[in-house]
Amino acid sequence: MSIFIGGAWPYANGSLHLGHIAALLPGDILARYYRLKGDKVLYVSGSDCNGTPISIRADQERVTVKEIADRFHNEFTDCFTKLGFTYDLYTRTDSPHHHQTVQKIFLTLLENGYLYKKEIEQMYCQHDQKFLPDRYVEGECPTCGAKSRGDQCDNCSTILDPLDLIKPVCKLCGHTPEKRTTEHFYFELSQFQHELDAVVETAKLHKVWRDNAIQLSKRYLKEGLQDRAVSRDIANGVSIPVKGFEDKKVYVWIEAVSGYYSASMEWAAQTGKDVNEFWSEDTISYYVHGKDNIPFHSIIWPAILLGIKNPALPTHIVSNEYLTLEKKKLSTSNNWAVWVPYILEHYHSDSIRYFLTTNAPENRDTDFSWREFISSHNAELLGAYGNFINRTLKFLEKSYEGQISTGEIDVAIEGSIEQLYVRVGKLIEEGHFKQALDGVFEFIRSANKYFDHEQPWKQLTEDKAACDNTLLTCVHIIANTAQLLSPFLPTTSDEVKGMLNLADFEWQVIKKSSYQFTGVKPLFDRIDTKKIEEELAKLEEESKPS
Repeated sequence: MSIFIGGAWPYANGSLHLGHIAALLPGDILARYYRLKGDKVLYVSGSDCNGTPISIRADQERVTVKEIADRFHNEFTDCFTKLGFTYDLYTRTDSPHHHQTVQKIFLTLLENGYLYKKEIEQMYCQHDQKFLPDRYVEGECPTCGAKSRGDQCDNCSTILDPLDLIKPVCKLCGHTPEKRTTEHFYFELSQFQHELDAVVETAKLHKVWRDNAIQLSKRYLKEGLQDRAVSRDIANGVSIPVKGFEDKKVYVWIEAVSGYYSASMEWAAQTGKDVNEFWSEDTISYYVHGKDNIPFHSIIWPAILLGIKNPALPTHIVSNEYLTLEKKKLSTSNNWAVWVPYILEHYHSDSIRYFLTTNAPENRDTDFSWREFISSHNAELLGAYGNFINRTLKFLEKSYEGQISTGEIDVAIEGSIEQLYVRVGKLIEEGHFKQALDGVFEFIRSANKYFDHEQPWKQLTEDKAACDNTLLTCVHIIANTAQLLSPFLPTTSDEVKGMLNLADFEWQVIKKSSYQFTGVKPLFDRIDTKKIEEELAKLEEESKPS
């Protein structure tokens, strides 16, 4: 089976925060799981280095767009590596390969009759002597009244045009822009209304898109799809490959989602492997992103694929809700955020992955609090999982000389483990990562109760055969929980694999009758609860207006 997984492309205009990781982490869990099953997987993403956000940052710092893009692309790559993300290719949208692929998509849409030229009114700033891209215009959302950018309202997710805004102002200088006439290419999105109705209904029927993706998509379709501009006046981006339009750029909403296809082509060019199996009608695809990106993946990207006659429409959409911070909305402008480079420097990557999965905003907004993060680390990762492994293997080191080759595995527990592989696998495939992880930890807690009930420290002198059975069962639990947890907690799972001298992980029960241990050590250290107040104080101090 061929599995394509596309992770959303973060803008390379600032550091990643935990909201980004909460949205993107399911992609890596899926990729790791399907590889363990033996399926063919292509998992791609990259840094969005084109468009307005980076231009704005470059203007603010008085440096080139490339300097900004290089800085944050390198930082993103480092963060994803430390978090254990296993992209087959993590690339960038300012690469020549991406530009060429996007231009081919543009020309194919033009050739197939889905693009047309149109004279329009656009915001122009007299003070700065330029047409203003969407994000250079700010004002009030016409739908909900919240302060909004000219491309999309963060508050209600409505896709906007700068002309839609109430009381618009130029982001560069604060002056009120005027309307001027210019010519652009438009995409006949309206032509795909009926086909996209069918796509969304099919997704709803099979329950393969998150409910928020279904509801938001149905809202757009009910309102009626409107043709959208696919070119804009900006210096940074993919040039329109049509004579007379070379100075205009492909609009980011069509260019960025095309990155999934361009990255696939780039991967194929680098590896020499066949990419067609990941872009066929039979491909199972997962698109992993936050709520704010839903229409681009549920409406825009399927329409583009239909327009270029590519049959690989999105089969699964994994669109998380928002992550808040200490009960308040994340705000990068106010520095109300936990930045990924910081938390990676001070905390275990698997602690971050664990908390953002068990507390994932899958169906509703969830909150990151330092108290809950540190408490869950100490109680679950250290107290339940780490403790079970440590108490079992240390006992064996002391009383069995670091190995066990006698005894029988408890039949009921062996059956529970077999069922766990089926249940957890099904939950992962359906996008229920929190339930999958919580199910494994429920089993781990039951394993601790089993250890306490059997009392191997007494069995050792009173009934050696029973002690052998208990400890072999416990090591069997450790080996299999490490394997079950490897999509979620890859670093510590690999450490357990090394301690138990296990072969490469697969998604099937590990059945061994003997184990020899090496390098047994605690997986996690306790985090001093004093850190809670320290982190809260740091957060408050750094978010104060300067």
